Amino acid sequence: MTHILFGPSPSGSLKVALKDLRVDKKERVISFWEMFSVGPIWQLHEVIGKEARFDWIKNSMNNEYDEFYEYKQKFQRTINQVTSIPEGEPIIIWIGENSHEQTGLRYVLHLLKDKTNEIKVINTTKTYAEHFNRPDIKFAVLHTGEIPPEKLQVIYEQSKQKHPLSQLERERFEQEWLNLADNREALRIWRNGRIQSVPEDYYDQYIINRAKKLHSKQKTKDFMKSARLIGEVLGHLEQYVGDEFLEYRLRKLIEKGVFEVEGSLEAMRFYSVRLTLFR
Repeated sequence: MTHILFGPSPSGSLKVALKDLRVDKKERVISFWEMFSVGPIWQLHEVIGKEARFDWIKNSMNNEYDEFYEYKQKFQRTINQVTSIPEGEPIIIWIGENSHEQTGLRYVLHLLKDKTNEIKVINTTKTYAEHFNRPDIKFAVLHTGEIPPEKLQVIYEQSKQKHPLSQLERERFEQEWLNLADNREALRIWRNGRIQSVPEDYYDQYIINRAKKLHSKQKTKDFMKSARLIGEVLGHLEQYVGDEFLEYRLRKLIEKGVFEVEGSLEAMRFYSVRLTLFR
């Protein structure tokens, strides 16, 4: 069996879970180290689309460790792993209720469109809520990477009762991918059970509002670490976008003069910001 996940955190947790269940020798894990909720996915199943995405990431994301070449290689290597899954080998795709994993699901099903393998989809966040949520504790899991290995084991065992996708379901997901891949927006959100493309400045006002909140707690309206602000935004968002995209938008707001900056924009940890209106 092959498991497909989206991100180093969920794949690492699943590997631990499979090892504890003593099935890690016969069940392998493939993982995209990719954030599918951000960046263009226009024609990503074609060479021209991949290059457009790579260019956007290179020009937009702060790449302090110069890992861009390795990133491109890793992305293509993962695609090759998916498309070379042997015929007849069952596949499980692990996803949650967020635009990152839901977009990844549709992309992978497009990559697998010519294969007849049995494919199951495990909705981790929905299954987690069904089995582990308690009325006295309010905790919403946003993505698979937030679920610890011991709870992934329970979700894995539950998946044995799950039916594989029908041909009709597969075709619907594949068509949804083609629809998404026609869009040139660089940001996607999960709303009312659907992936929705939005302008890349969608979170800008939210970043400004959280900065105002932090400023209101200061005795004097001073600079704050950029990582502190981005952590504050991430901690309150009900979407899964990751800190790199939010830091990219913060730098755009600095360019527009919305924030003043102190330090070097080379990396998030090197600079502090404050809203210009607090001069």
